[in-house]
Amino acid sequence: MDGGTPNFKTWNIIYPVYINSKKTIAEGRRISATKACENPTALEIGDCCGHLKIPFAIEIDKAYPRDFMQVGRVRVLLKRPDGSPHNPLITSKKQLMIRVAELVPRHPGRVKKQEAAASASNAAAPSKSGKGGKKKR
Repeated sequence: MDGGTPNFKTWNIIYPVYINSKKTIAEGRRISATKACENPTALEIGDCCGHLKIPFAIEIDKAYPRDFMQVGRVRVLLKRPDGSPHNPLITSKKQLMIRVAELVPRHPGRVKKQEAAASASNAAAPSKSGKGGKKKR
């Protein structure tokens, strides 16, 4: 690595499971379910870290050890080499997880998905009801 980029192997890791409201604490959730968000992705978490002006690196090929179907993780650098935080409002990993969980539901990609799902469910609503089928003799 060059001198300008710190070794990101020593950065903090955030898995999407940490802030997933659908998971239990035993399954890996790290913050309260009321503050967590539904099914976040590593890309959404990375975008939120960028919005908070915190250096991050997304690792899509990595999986959560307790549940290998949960792919992706985000490495974040909370503090500079001199010990001062990159964002003065976020000084710990737990504070970062809470802030990211607040931002993920307002993520632009997530808002578009919800609008598309709402329009699709409205379009499918006026369907014909009734049994139909072949009658027995």
